[in-house]
Amino acid sequence: MSLPKSIFLAIALLFSTAALAQSFEVAFGSLQQDTDQPVEVNADSLSVNQADGTATFSGNVLISQGGMRMSAPEVQVFYNEESSGISRLVATGGVLLVKDQDAAESREADYSVEGGTVVMVGDVLLTQGNNTLHSQKMTVNLETGTAQMEGRVKTILRTGDN
Repeated sequence: MSLPKSIFLAIALLFSTAALAQSFEVAFGSLQQDTDQPVEVNADSLSVNQADGTATFSGNVLISQGGMRMSAPEVQVFYNEESSGISRLVATGGVLLVKDQDAAESREADYSVEGGTVVMVGDVLLTQGNNTLHSQKMTVNLETGTAQMEGRVKTILRTGDN
């Protein structure tokens, strides 16, 4: 075996070992997200609960904030009583999160606007170009542009030839 092939094999084994670990950190989106930007929500219907101060958007929900997009069948919005702004968004029923060239899918997502994090749970699939990562939970830090994958992480890293 030639030296370049040996080095490639060693690197591939190193990546596959790291991917099987219980936790794995990756970059998410090439730019950091400004969580102070306005949040735009589009949906087929809206239901407001005056008692607890929440709103539920249903049907083809699309949320955008700067360069980030999130879509789901239903999203519940929680407001901060002190600032009258949105404190968090909880999306359910199959969620798609897109930021730049990265896309992530999961069953549910909890976006803390105030904390600048998105926690996606349930069969999380992250696609970055030709590479994919799968886990049970992913926490995206929008301020740093990184994501932490947890729960039996599996990755497929494609080489330039594939």
